[in-house]
Amino acid sequence: MVKVRKGMGSDAEQVITVMKNAEDSGFMLFSPGERKITIDGLAKLMDSLNNSLKSSLFVAVDNNRLLGYIIVQNDKPSRVAHRAYLVIGVHSESRGKGVGTALFHHVLEWAKEVKLHRLELTVISTNDVAINLYKKMGFEVEGVKKHSLLIDDEYVDEYYMSILI
Repeated sequence: MVKVRKGMGSDAEQVITVMKNAEDSGFMLFSPGERKITIDGLAKLMDSLNNSLKSSLFVAVDNNRLLGYIIVQNDKPSRVAHRAYLVIGVHSESRGKGVGTALFHHVLEWAKEVKLHRLELTVISTNDVAINLYKKMGFEVEGVKKHSLLIDDEYVDEYYMSILI
């Protein structure tokens, strides 16, 4: 049974494992093996996010095994304080099993509680599985970032997607 909760510093090592696995898919911002992150560095980031009213890092766990994460990043300026940017990663062994859906359901409820009005993300335009999940959760494509990424010597578009709460 998948449970979603706030990530803690003690989760950092498992979050890094999932991050690296998700990046191996080729659909994340960082190329496989490119991200250099330490357990201490991620634990500090998690503490910083979790100490903010409208930012957090949530994890999906099953029997103490971390299956996925979602980062909610909010900015302070008053004109953008109503929105947050999302980054999600699910371990390859857990994809297609409701982990991403559980993370989004949790974040959408939490976002209402903390009075966020808009959640946004970007996604590689060829990542059909992720796009379908985001649309299922109510996100809509707002625009295209043309040639936003350079992957294997080819320019790739990203979609801007958002949901209003």
